Amino acid sequence: MIYFDNSSTTSVRTEVCRLYEQLIETCFANPDAMHTPGRDVEKKMETSRLKIAQMLHVLPQEIIFTSSASESNSLAIIGYCLKNMHRGKHILTSNVEHASVANSFSWLRQFGFEVEYLPVNSKGIVTEKTVREHLRKDTILVSCMHVNNEMGAINPIDKIADVVHENPICVFHSDCVQSFSKIELPLEKLDLMTMSMHKIHGLKGSALLIKKKKIQLLPLIQGGQQEQGLRGGTSNAPVNIIAAKTIRLALEEQKSSYEKVYQLNQYLRNELSKIPGAHINSPKEALPFILNISFDAISSEVLLNALDQKGVCVSAKSTCSSHSSHASSTLLNMGYDEKIATHMIRLSFDANNTLDEGKQFIQICKEILDTYGLPI
Repeated sequence: MIYFDNSSTTSVRTEVCRLYEQLIETCFANPDAMHTPGRDVEKKMETSRLKIAQMLHVLPQEIIFTSSASESNSLAIIGYCLKNMHRGKHILTSNVEHASVANSFSWLRQFGFEVEYLPVNSKGIVTEKTVREHLRKDTILVSCMHVNNEMGAINPIDKIADVVHENPICVFHSDCVQSFSKIELPLEKLDLMTMSMHKIHGLKGSALLIKKKKIQLLPLIQGGQQEQGLRGGTSNAPVNIIAAKTIRLALEEQKSSYEKVYQLNQYLRNELSKIPGAHINSPKEALPFILNISFDAISSEVLLNALDQKGVCVSAKSTCSSHSSHASSTLLNMGYDEKIATHMIRLSFDANNTLDEGKQFIQICKEILDTYGLPI
């Protein structure tokens, strides 16, 4: 099998699996319980929080454990807006965000919020100039992903944050799921930041929301004192404890992983450019972990199925929207025509992928085009 779908999810590290097996046997007590086993679990979970805070250079109380990036995004966006709606009801996001962000903004309309969608340019980027043009005195939140999950386009979130903070009542949230441990993050400039463990060879059901101390949120899940009263429900202590190890290993390998993936990405770009009717949709400046391509002669659905039959795993669009047969709205918003948007696939890599797999992929694509491709 060739697994080129790492932006969807990654394999779990052996070290993480082994530790998790130990933790679910030994750390089953409720960390909010007052007995000794409960206090021991709570201590381990808070040690993990402290270690994460030290690695990310934030305060321990600024780390909120959640179950997924979608939950983190929803808590950041809905929680902030409902808590601070007395300040204003104008909110901004881009027109190419993950469904959890886009749907959260849309949901807020019922409470009278005015949602504006920032356009991306032909490279899939929201510029700081665009943000400044749409920012108003009553804007209370701007949310913009760091790396686009379909194209790999990298938004200048450090510069966007500077523009947002020119408005004293406005805060900035960034979905950093696709960028964390791959490129540097300007965490010191972000008021709210989302990341997920299963994107970095950790466990599903484990994610973080980084919330600066000054930020006030309304809890979405009612029920208890957990996570500063922002997330009721018994804590999933084993996955929270193991999050620190997951993050440490990912950060330790950040540089070497980038270099390896960059070489694979460049090889595929070069070889694909030689195939008639092939298009490389990801901009040259995109994160090398994601490569969006399309072929004139074969649609996304046909190509996905053909690759799957040959043991190659890829995606079309974001996995959270993969059951939709519509064209990629990201590509359409970037100015691509509908044919490109309905013929695209997304390749996404990690350090486990090899150049040999890249060579096999190119050969398989040629075979599929010969078998299934329509005349161009």
